[in-house]
Amino acid sequence: MKVLLSIKPEFVEKIFAGTKKYEFRKSLFKRRDVKIVVIYASAPVKRVVGEFEIDNILSDDVNVIWKQTKKHSGITEAFYNSYFQNKKKANAIQIGNLVKYEETKSLLDYNIRQAPQSFCYIN
Repeated sequence: MKVLLSIKPEFVEKIFAGTKKYEFRKSLFKRRDVKIVVIYASAPVKRVVGEFEIDNILSDDVNVIWKQTKKHSGITEAFYNSYFQNKKKANAIQIGNLVKYEETKSLLDYNIRQAPQSFCYIN
């Protein structure tokens, strides 16, 4: 199973550059059979640009997750704390084998009309 995640273009660049090895989420998909994340670069790009295998998913206290991931987070501690403000739990998807598409795709290629706020399941 795959999920399509909306990710800001600045973070997509860091993922492909190898400086961001975790994608942080306030909430996660419920299905445990998800193995692949398809990357949708949000506005202004608005294209599906690649995918990665999920190496691991870390879920724990916000401070614990930061300590575990900060070296490869691709974000500042201030941004992390702002993102998880008033949250007790953080989720970090560890980025595994990464593929950048030679030709980007539109959401319509996946029969999706509107970008998901967080994620959506795809086949």
